[in-house]
Amino acid sequence: MRYGLFKKQLTLLEEAEGGFDQFTRSYKSYGVQRMPDNSLVFKEWAPAAEALFLTGDFNGWDNFSHPYTKKEFGKWELHIPPKEDKTPAVTHNSKLKVVVHTRAGERLYRISPWAKYVTRHEKSVIYDWVHWDPPQPYIHKHPRPQKPRSLRIYESHVGIASPEGKVASYSNFTHNVLPRIKDLGYNCIQLMAIMEHAYYASFGYQVTSFFAASSRFGTPEELKELIDVAHSLGIIVLLDAVHSHASKNTEDGLNQFDGSDSCFFHSGPRGEHSLWDSKLFNYSSWEVLRFLLSNLRWWLEEYRFDGFRFDGVTSMLYHHHGIGSGFSGDYAEYFGLQVDEDALVYLMLANHILHTLYEDCITIAEEVSGMPNLCCPVQEGGLGFDYRLAMAIPDKWIQILKEFKDEDWDMGNIVHTMTNRRYGEKCIAYAESHDQALVGDKTLAFWLMDKEMYTSMSALIPMNSVIDRGIQLHKMIRLLTHSLGGEGYLNFMGNEFGHPEWLDFPRVGNNESYHYARRQFNLVDTDRLRYWQLYAFDRDMNRTEDKYGWLAAPPANISVKHQGDKVIVFERANVIFIFNFHPTNSYSSYRVAVGPPGKYKIKLDSDGIQYGGHGRLDHNTEFFTEPMEFKNLPNSMLVSKLYYLLP
Repeated sequence: MRYGLFKKQLTLLEEAEGGFDQFTRSYKSYGVQRMPDNSLVFKEWAPAAEALFLTGDFNGWDNFSHPYTKKEFGKWELHIPPKEDKTPAVTHNSKLKVVVHTRAGERLYRISPWAKYVTRHEKSVIYDWVHWDPPQPYIHKHPRPQKPRSLRIYESHVGIASPEGKVASYSNFTHNVLPRIKDLGYNCIQLMAIMEHAYYASFGYQVTSFFAASSRFGTPEELKELIDVAHSLGIIVLLDAVHSHASKNTEDGLNQFDGSDSCFFHSGPRGEHSLWDSKLFNYSSWEVLRFLLSNLRWWLEEYRFDGFRFDGVTSMLYHHHGIGSGFSGDYAEYFGLQVDEDALVYLMLANHILHTLYEDCITIAEEVSGMPNLCCPVQEGGLGFDYRLAMAIPDKWIQILKEFKDEDWDMGNIVHTMTNRRYGEKCIAYAESHDQALVGDKTLAFWLMDKEMYTSMSALIPMNSVIDRGIQLHKMIRLLTHSLGGEGYLNFMGNEFGHPEWLDFPRVGNNESYHYARRQFNLVDTDRLRYWQLYAFDRDMNRTEDKYGWLAAPPANISVKHQGDKVIVFERANVIFIFNFHPTNSYSSYRVAVGPPGKYKIKLDSDGIQYGGHGRLDHNTEFFTEPMEFKNLPNSMLVSKLYYLLP
C-alpha cells in the first residue's frame, strides 16, 4: 500500500511540467531570479492573500509601487525590468519585504519563504530578507570525495567551534577546525544549525528560513568555501535537515505567510506540535512538496552538501508524533491509522529523488520508534534511508553510569544493546551526541569524572582513582561502540577528548553568556593536560578502523560476553576485540576463539601510555592460533595477559 501511494505521487511529479527534475529545482524560479537581460522575476505562493506587493531599499520602501500579479493555484508573480544602465533594479545586499494584504484587511510584512539570505541587526529581534547576488560568487574548486566505505562522522556546530566566548564563523571552522577533523581520522562532517533559525539556543531546530544559510556564522560564500575545503581534504559534508517542523515565527518565518493558519502547514491542532511549540508541514500539499523537495536539491546543488541527516523522523511518521507513545517493537505499532501516510510518502519521495539524482548521496534518519523498512530501498517498499541513528546506545551508557556500580555492569545487556538492529539495516552508532552535551545532562566524561576534571587532569601529577577510572572507561566505551554498535560511527565535537563542560547557549536564564557555548580545543594543544591522551586514542581508533574497515564489515561474531569475568570478545573484519571491564580481576592465559588461523599482534591498546593508560602490554608479543575449536569457531589462541581496569 505504501509503495502504491509513493508510485502514484511520483507519477504525478513525473507528469508535471518539466517532470520531477524541474519540480525539484523550483528554487530556480521561486523567490527572486535574475534573468539573462538582468530583469528580475519574483514568484511566491500565497493562496489566502488578497494582494501582494514588494517593497525595499530599491523603491524607498514604497508599499504599493510594485504589486504582484495573481496567477492560478495561489501563485503570484512580479517582473521588474533592469535599470537604464541595464543593471538589476535590486542590487546585491538590498533589503526586501513582501507586503501581504489579507482578505480580512490586514497588512503583513513577510520574508519570502525562498529567501536565500537573511540577516538581523544586532539590536533587532526580527530578521531581514537580504537580496544575495554577489558580483563574484564562490566557485567550487574541488570535486566531491567518493562515498566512503566506512562512515566516521564528526557532528559539528559552527557557532560553538571556538574556545572563545562568541559566535564562531564559517571561516574559523574552515581554517581551525577542519584540520583537526582530518587529523582525527573522521571522513564525514554533519553540520548542525545551518538552515537559518532566529533563536540561537534552539540548536538550529526551529528553522525560520529554509533556503538561507545562517548569517550569524558568515556569508553563503564562506559556507561554500568551508565545504569546498572539506572536499579537498577528502571529507564529505552532511546537512542536518529539519523538515519535520518549523518555527512559529511569522514576520521572519513561514508561519501565516499568507495570513492564514495553514499555507505550508496543516490548519488547526493538526498543524501544531505540542511539545516543540512549532508548526507541522502539510505533506499532502503539492506546493509543500515543491518547497521541501526543492529545498533538499538546493543544498546539494548550490552548496554541494553530500547528503542529509533528517531530524525528527519519528515525529513525521506518526500522527501522535511519538508523544506519550512507547515502542515495544510490536508490528501493530508501525502500521495502522496512527501512521501519517503523507509524511511517509514524502520521505520515500525525498530518498528516491536524492539517490536517483545523486548516486553517492547519503541520508540518515533520526528515528527512535524502530519503523520497519526504514533503510530498505524504496522499490522494495522501504523508506530508502541509508542509515538509522542507533539512539538506544547513548541512552544505555548514560543509564549504566547513573544506575550501576562497576562490578554490576551486565555484559550481556551491553552487547544486546550494541547489536540490537535488524540484519542488513545500517546503523550509525555513537556513545554520545549533542543531546548528552546539553545543559541539564552530562557528557560521558562528566558522568565518569565530574568536578575532578577541573582540578586533576594535569599530566604533571599522578592520576587519582577517579581520573584513572574515567579515562580508561571513556576509551573502552568509545571503542566498544565504534567496533560493535553499527556500520557507521558518530562523535559530537569536543567529546573525543572529554570536553570538560556541558553546552548551554546564551539565553535569559544564564544572562546571555557564551561561556558554555564554545568548545575548548585549546585543552588538547598542550601535553600538560590529559585531554590530549583521549584525543590521541580517538584519532588512532579512527585510523585503525580506516586500515581494517570493521564498520564496512558484516556484524561481529561474538564469542564471549562473560558476566563473571566481565569480558567481551568478538571478531569483526578479521580483527579480534577483547575488553576486560572487570574493576579488579586480571587474567593470564585467557583462551580466545578465532576464525582465521595465523599470527596476531596488538594493533590498538587502550592501556597504552600515550593514551593515559599504564603500558602493561608488550606490543612485540605475537599470538599464534591453535587448531583447537572453541566457542563454535575452528581456532583459538591464548592471550597471555588480560588486565583489569585499574592497576
